[in-house]
Amino acid sequence: MEFAAAVIDFIFFVANAILTLLVWAIIISAILSWLFAFDVINHRNRFVSQLAYALDRITGPVLAPLRRFIPPLGGIDVTPIVALILIQGIQNFLLPAAHVAALNLVAG
Repeated sequence: MEFAAAVIDFIFFVANAILTLLVWAIIISAILSWLFAFDVINHRNRFVSQLAYALDRITGPVLAPLRRFIPPLGGIDVTPIVALILIQGIQNFLLPAAHVAALNLVAG
């Protein structure tokens, strides 16, 4: 019983850590897009270009469905903000509730 609870704790710890990393990836990707847009950094910088590509591959599956429903406001893409709010909601409300429910299932 204790082992099962420890496994459940670990699974929810990993899920929370992945969501936290996703938050950081969205923030860094948004900042890089602004730096590209204002020509502070150019795409010819190989490292920055590869970093932006990797971040786009990571954040794309999260942001693409939101972009279908949320149009740009005055040319500004607000989907990263909406995604961050949703992820924070999952971390603060859904994960803890699911964690308690899973532990209650194991406890009997």
